[in-house]
Amino acid sequence: MKIEVDDSDFEENVIKQSEKIPVIVDFWAEWCMPCLMLGPVLEKIAVEHGGRFILAKINVDKSPETSQRYGIMSIPAVKIFKNGKVSDEFIGVLPEPHVRQWVVKNMDGEGERYFFRG
Repeated sequence: MKIEVDDSDFEENVIKQSEKIPVIVDFWAEWCMPCLMLGPVLEKIAVEHGGRFILAKINVDKSPETSQRYGIMSIPAVKIFKNGKVSDEFIGVLPEPHVRQWVVKNMDGEGERYFFRG
């Protein structure tokens, strides 16, 4: 399931929902070419996982408060929220197999933080 979120509904659609189901948040921008490459990969994986998590996309240009709150300094930045908190994240574009592995790892247990620069 994919949703679009912004500053006005982030709390409701990400933080509160992550109490029930993991929420993967894709921080992106329209002008960011790496973001435009990663977005479809995340969307494809979300469809394949059939509701095991919510994919929430947030445009950093339209949601500066949330971007600042979570320390977004470069994009794409992907964070997974569980129980109202960030439990894992990565920065930059990863090859599709690595994104899949990251998602599976985070669906099966607690993850560690990965930082990649694309």
